[in-house]
Amino acid sequence: MEEIVKIILKKHEQDHIFNNIDAIVKFVFSLSVLIVEEILLRKAQLINNKEKPLCPVCNKPLESKGWLPRTIITLAGLIKWNRRVWRCPFGCKIGQIVPFDDELGIKPNQRFSTELQKRSCLLAIFVPYQLASMLMSALTGVQIAHTTIFNWVQCIGKKAQIKLESELKNLSESGLVDNVEIDKKVVDLLMAIEGDGVLVPFRPNGGLPDGKRQWREVKVGIIARLGEKLTHKGAIVKIIVRKRVVAVLGTIEEFKNRIKLMALKERVNETKDVVWLSDGGPGYWGVFYDAFSRYAQGILDFYHGVQNVWKGAKAWLDGRTNKAYKWFGEARSKIKEGKVEEVIAELKKIVSDANKLPKETEKVLGNLIVYLEVHIDHMSYDKFKAMGFPIGSGMIESTCKWLIQQRFKGVGMRWSEDGFNNLLHLRLAWVNETFDDLFVENISPNS
Repeated sequence: MEEIVKIILKKHEQDHIFNNIDAIVKFVFSLSVLIVEEILLRKAQLINNKEKPLCPVCNKPLESKGWLPRTIITLAGLIKWNRRVWRCPFGCKIGQIVPFDDELGIKPNQRFSTELQKRSCLLAIFVPYQLASMLMSALTGVQIAHTTIFNWVQCIGKKAQIKLESELKNLSESGLVDNVEIDKKVVDLLMAIEGDGVLVPFRPNGGLPDGKRQWREVKVGIIARLGEKLTHKGAIVKIIVRKRVVAVLGTIEEFKNRIKLMALKERVNETKDVVWLSDGGPGYWGVFYDAFSRYAQGILDFYHGVQNVWKGAKAWLDGRTNKAYKWFGEARSKIKEGKVEEVIAELKKIVSDANKLPKETEKVLGNLIVYLEVHIDHMSYDKFKAMGFPIGSGMIESTCKWLIQQRFKGVGMRWSEDGFNNLLHLRLAWVNETFDDLFVENISPNS
């Protein structure tokens, strides 16, 4: 290290160190390339001193083709070295044998290091492919075409999907899930499960004019462990200690299977307090009853619930009047206090005098009564708050924004199904802390 510092000081002795930090970084990068190349040379010579490798077909000693060059592009730049290449002298069709490349974990036609591929894909899950290419060039000096980064994302995204499908199949056939290490202190925390949908623009199928978008729903779920913290004002607030996210461009059944799998991996069956939060959408409540009712307390999102009450107030009293706001405010307070029965009874009384109500108003109020009756067990907000349970589904709304909207709903974006799914599963891997696991080896032989 001392010698390296001496070299840098001599090279930049007339310069202010902070004004030339970029030049120093580039110099260190170039120096690291030289060091790596020297290490590779020495290790290749050690390999050469070993016994001749044997043909995997005829088991006879291979013949050397000499020392041939090899290059690979890394975060530091282009690395070059020579290594001995072997072939079978007896005509066995095995191609070239390169023991040193095998030891390095490098595929025959690999052009980029795995770490470079990983960093490129990491950028692509946050920004468009062309911008990811520009950023890689700006940050590392390495030029990578945006189409190359796109291809890497497709390859790794497919890999993530194959792994997920294997886990889903295993759960369906055996009821087993992969073990996930979770601290006991985290398992003891409250688990909140939420689900919702968000629309994404896709390229049109047949029958739609060019340039038109086809909007399709992506179903998103979050499983969060909630702890508490004390604010500087002395208030106790809920915080997310651990979160896992699922999403699918598919049916509610596919969504159910994915969120059930994740919940089991997160030890839902070992957790004392579990809550399911959702709005009034029947599909997501079906998921609750099918997969989580034995573990969780269902809670209707308070804000969606009172939104429906406001629709009733507008239909009955005209939303522009003070009378409507007054009645809604009183009903809202009653609901928050767990007095939903009182609101239902009042609405039934209003509807019973149907002769004085327009048919459309009667219909709106009737639907509201049914809505409140269906969810009455999910609206004991006074009890839920006393138990420390959340009553709002803000986590899933926030998740839909940063997981889906920020990356997939940019100006002019239109997605193919494969392109969307592959990128989505890479984003999910990053959120769920499994991103690095997808890059234990090079993406593809030709990358």
